Amino acid sequence: MKKILALSLLVLPAALVAAPAVNWVSRVTISAMGGHAMGNPQAPTKLVEYVSYTCSHCAQFVGEASAPLKTSYVKGGKVSVEVRNAVRDKYDLTAALLARCGGPARFMGNHEALFANQDAWMEQIQAYDSTATKPTEQIASLRDIGQKTGLYTLMGKRGFKPAQLDACVASPMAMKQILAMTDEAWNKVKIGGTPGFTVNGTRVEGSTWTIVQAALPPAAR
Repeated sequence: MKKILALSLLVLPAALVAAPAVNWVSRVTISAMGGHAMGNPQAPTKLVEYVSYTCSHCAQFVGEASAPLKTSYVKGGKVSVEVRNAVRDKYDLTAALLARCGGPARFMGNHEALFANQDAWMEQIQAYDSTATKPTEQIASLRDIGQKTGLYTLMGKRGFKPAQLDACVASPMAMKQILAMTDEAWNKVKIGGTPGFTVNGTRVEGSTWTIVQAALPPAAR
């Protein structure tokens, strides 16, 4: 009996058992601006990243910064990272629309895959750009770009069907949000190029991971 009593004393009340820490990396929501925000919505430090999918410097930044941002800053809830668009051309617009396929839960994976495979589909874009006959109507043009530059193929490997991709590039809401973010980036925030960044609303002067990391408050880590 004494042994059973001793063991029972080792069982803590449920209220005293610490809940597992939240991994905020898996939390992605759409902001009021239409960007995709990864992390704790109440994070004291908010990093906004303005990207162009046809920008090689953006691909370099994402390749270098994604892992440390997630593990050292976002995961613990002290920093949120919001991706917004700063579209530069019709190819960039097509990729931006496709990145939004599948909703917030699929966005970050799509976003990183587009940059990781940028060299391959950009090479096909150069060939496509030189072709003489292209659709002139906007949605038909975006679909044609997606189908003939490897973008649909890439997204197909991520599990998306052609009909889903056609619907994504034809979404009026997605188009409106992307163009609004683009206007904000170039005409209001006045980024100097892509990628561009703000930390808690203040524009970061520079575009490398070293510069962005230095702009994050020490307490954010």
